[in-house]
Amino acid sequence: MFMPVIVIRDVGKPASVEIDDVARLAEALAGVRRTAPEGLAVWRYHGRLVARQLDDEHVVIRADFDYRDSMLRQFPETFSVPAQYAKHMMVVADLASGEAGAIEDALEAAWQLQRSAD
Repeated sequence: MFMPVIVIRDVGKPASVEIDDVARLAEALAGVRRTAPEGLAVWRYHGRLVARQLDDEHVVIRADFDYRDSMLRQFPETFSVPAQYAKHMMVVADLASGEAGAIEDALEAAWQLQRSAD
């Protein structure tokens, strides 16, 4: 007899974010356009970087240094700053194990940062 397997998501674990979720969120922001040079998505506001896909599970997001430091303290499982981004206003989001709401907030903050340059 076939018994279906039911998977129950661990309530304490944040839901993973897919690259399609990032696309939907970023492209809903006014003025943000997506391109995909070399097959990886890039989202820009009037030519200025908002976010860039690194691979299927990581996205680099534009963030001013104070906001970046705050995100790193509040969501250490979600955000990191690899050495190559240490001197840049960018933070890497882990889509597989990150907090979905924090990633959404970071995308919106990146958009606001780029809009403020207008």
